[in-house]
Amino acid sequence: MFILVSKYLSFLDNNFDITSNLIIRAIMSLLTALIICLFTGKFLINWLYKLNIKQIVRIDGPKSHVLKQGTPTMGGIMILAAIFISVLIWSNLNNSYVWYVFTILISFGLIGFIDDYRKIISQNTKGLAAKWKYLYMSVITLIIVFLLYLTGKETYMTQLVLPILKNIQPQLGLYYILFAYFVIVGAGNAVNLTDGLDGLAIMPIILVSLGFAIISWLTGNVEYSAYLHIPYIQNANELVIFCCAIVGSGIGFLWFNIHPAKIFMGDVGSLALGGGLGIIAVLLRQEFLLAIMGGVFVLEACSVILQVGSFKLRGQRIFRMAPIHHHYELKGWSESRIIVFFWVISVILVIIGLLSLKIDYISCLNIKIKIS
Repeated sequence: MFILVSKYLSFLDNNFDITSNLIIRAIMSLLTALIICLFTGKFLINWLYKLNIKQIVRIDGPKSHVLKQGTPTMGGIMILAAIFISVLIWSNLNNSYVWYVFTILISFGLIGFIDDYRKIISQNTKGLAAKWKYLYMSVITLIIVFLLYLTGKETYMTQLVLPILKNIQPQLGLYYILFAYFVIVGAGNAVNLTDGLDGLAIMPIILVSLGFAIISWLTGNVEYSAYLHIPYIQNANELVIFCCAIVGSGIGFLWFNIHPAKIFMGDVGSLALGGGLGIIAVLLRQEFLLAIMGGVFVLEACSVILQVGSFKLRGQRIFRMAPIHHHYELKGWSESRIIVFFWVISVILVIIGLLSLKIDYISCLNIKIKIS
């Protein structure tokens, strides 16, 4: 919105162009989302208390989680509102990528809201039935992915981009739909599974979003993308604004969510933010980088899959409890230690993901052959 106003003012005055600068808008997007969360957090917590919208703890979960019973939840509303307002103000709303991300964020957030609401009303952790949750997520995701396929089929937009092996970019064709669907829905559920301890999910979200802000900026620049051998995507620039808004709102939310948490994001936040990261990765053609930088989410999701699979096939559990952060709780690790441990892993994985942009195994192999 602000960029559209800026263009109009530029038409009236040729010297008025500072607000169209991407870096400035990205910083302002981050700060706007941060300020919104910091200033509304306390009011939201008090409001949720009055409405009796409080966390419902798993009966079969770690005993230490009983203390979390009664903590306000659905704080994801604050995060999504901050992102929505910030992006509306600072992004170019003519960019189709902005609306793709908005669609996933809002729709997944609505599904999460229904899930949270049912848990609170019924006073149990069942919420929205899994089959309906996956159905709604699947329908929305398939519509978005199919539209992306129609507008970019048989181009670089439907190619598979592999970190390090950049010269190998096979055309996925119709398999693009299935692949992109898996990334978006999988990311939403993986983040949802990770959100089990105070601040455990939001910090990796902040770090991965920061990584994608950098990648969006590089991908939207002709020279940098050519230098790094990654696809140049003109619309990618506006995703920098989106990623920075997620970073700002995440930091603002963390202020209230850090251990001991005063509020939880709930499914309304975790599903939306996970799906948001998924669609951003798909739009940037960096799905594998999402798996690397968001390795904590992958680990949490895989621990559940392995646990369920092992129990059904062998009648034995691999972990004391899944997701894996509960396993460490039952081993006697303190909550703070687990959280910091996963944060450190996230930092390392994001750095590895960003470094992989510069590495091209084929080029390195050619250089080795020439030297020898």
